[in-house]
Amino acid sequence: MSKGWESKSVDEQQAEASAPKASTSEVTPEAKRAEAERKRRIQSLELQRERVLSERTSSPHRRSALELALATIERELEQLGWSIKL
Repeated sequence: MSKGWESKSVDEQQAEASAPKASTSEVTPEAKRAEAERKRRIQSLELQRERVLSERTSSPHRRSALELALATIERELEQLGWSIKL
């Protein structure tokens, strides 16, 4: 079990309470837009990934193309900081 607030000394508690905290209002509009765009891109890539995974084919050429597409999508997702959701 982790130690909670009670395990800190009174001085530490007071120092933390009085320390200035980073506010979400300090995030710039550009950063918010960039994060929103990143989330949209991840969502789009996840949908593409699901579509590729759902396709079935007996053609070796088509299967090869789907595997390549899947690898490309997953590489892009990793670059965006995505992890597989189970």
